[in-house]
Amino acid sequence: MTDEQILKVLYGYNAWWKTDHISSELTRPVKRLAYYKAKKAFEHSRLRRAVILSGPRRVGKTTILYQMIDEYLKKGVPAKNILYVSFDHPMLKLCNIGRMIEVFRHNLNPGERDLYFFFDEIQYAQDWDLWLKTLYDQNPTYRIMATGSASPVLAEKAKESGVGRWITIRIPTLSFYEYIEIMGIPKPELSGGIHPTALASLDKSALTRLMLDLEPLQKHFHRYLLVGGFPEVALSDDVMYAQRIIREDVVDKVLKRDMVSLFPIRNVAELEQIFLYLCMISGSIVVQDTIAKEIGISRPTVANYMDFLEHANLIYVSQPTEQTGKKILKARPKIYLADAAIRNAVLMIGEEVLTDAAEMGMIIETAIYKHIHSFNDLNTAQIGYFRDPKSEKEIDIVVTYGAMSKILIEVKYRENTGLSHKEAIVEWADDPKVAAAIVITKNSTDFGITGHATKCPIVKIPAFAFLYLLGHAEYTAYLESMRSSGT
Repeated sequence: MTDEQILKVLYGYNAWWKTDHISSELTRPVKRLAYYKAKKAFEHSRLRRAVILSGPRRVGKTTILYQMIDEYLKKGVPAKNILYVSFDHPMLKLCNIGRMIEVFRHNLNPGERDLYFFFDEIQYAQDWDLWLKTLYDQNPTYRIMATGSASPVLAEKAKESGVGRWITIRIPTLSFYEYIEIMGIPKPELSGGIHPTALASLDKSALTRLMLDLEPLQKHFHRYLLVGGFPEVALSDDVMYAQRIIREDVVDKVLKRDMVSLFPIRNVAELEQIFLYLCMISGSIVVQDTIAKEIGISRPTVANYMDFLEHANLIYVSQPTEQTGKKILKARPKIYLADAAIRNAVLMIGEEVLTDAAEMGMIIETAIYKHIHSFNDLNTAQIGYFRDPKSEKEIDIVVTYGAMSKILIEVKYRENTGLSHKEAIVEWADDPKVAAAIVITKNSTDFGITGHATKCPIVKIPAFAFLYLLGHAEYTAYLESMRSSGT
């Protein structure tokens, strides 16, 4: 590529070099929690790091880059000190990062030291990790933020070049709380201290008032489950069209293009069959031998492809807890789709699913697990499940914080949510290490403390209320921590 060709591509991406502002269509009016997490790391005064945003397609990683650019333009940073590039561009595959920056600096701001670089889909850039290392080491005034859709590639390179130089922040799909915000739906007034794991401390009247305040949100919950995990798609009025976009942009492009170019995948058809199988059983225990037999491939191939799907941010893997010794080797994981909307789109599930109890149970458990995983993404909590193969007693989600604290979550999204005293969550709730025991219910009136005389009270809470309160707690706690630290 000639310098002129490179400059033409760069000018196409950086319209603010001519206008001094960025289009509002690119920035979107609502800033997600991930934006503030990325901003805090990007601007940290003592721990300078490049910031890499990782997550599925269409979750808004590029929007966060544009929102950051918009903020710096409004702060008075000269427009030509800010460079945005998407390495998804076919011509930039012929040009390495060093050459591109050389052209940028020579033609637009020779001698300028305080530069801001925003690199989209960086995993497609040649030797990107070595160039990030070089830019970081040789230019202490540069600020760099990048996005990548393939976490294994980012993680592997981080071990080699990224130690002490960059930090990876995972961008999940929209939480129910963020969906309510992005759709402009009126939010109930809640105090900052309300947390779904602390509802047992509320008296009956306070808990009833809280549920009444949250009840208007329930009518928006089902649409969120169908298409609401992806910001741009969520704003569409056409559910069928929104699901088509998810299939084509979030699933097909990842399976047929991203993963093929990044991983040693020999047969795309087999990969698609495995992913379709996982969509059908999301929230269930996976037996790799069964998948291998159904599809007609080897068990190691199934294991490898499942690993690739997890690293490509399409699935979560939940391992059994309370396993020791040889049991760990025989442990079978649960698989969850990265968002319930992906499952619905791939299987072409429409509003008729709302009356199917079995399907809704899988969808709700998938949504619950995704929210729990996102909430605990930055700490060392272990998220798994419990199942006794002899008694078949099970707890859907067990969150373990070190050796001293556990949170138990059982999903009973149905009409009858009665608990036998022999159920695992009741038995475990007598353990002094259990900090909270929660049963997720269906109906807005099905809430409150159960009648079991356990050391840790067992609390019922409707699914929509639990997810909203979890998102609210995460959002308010993080912003409060930023205010208290002066950031």
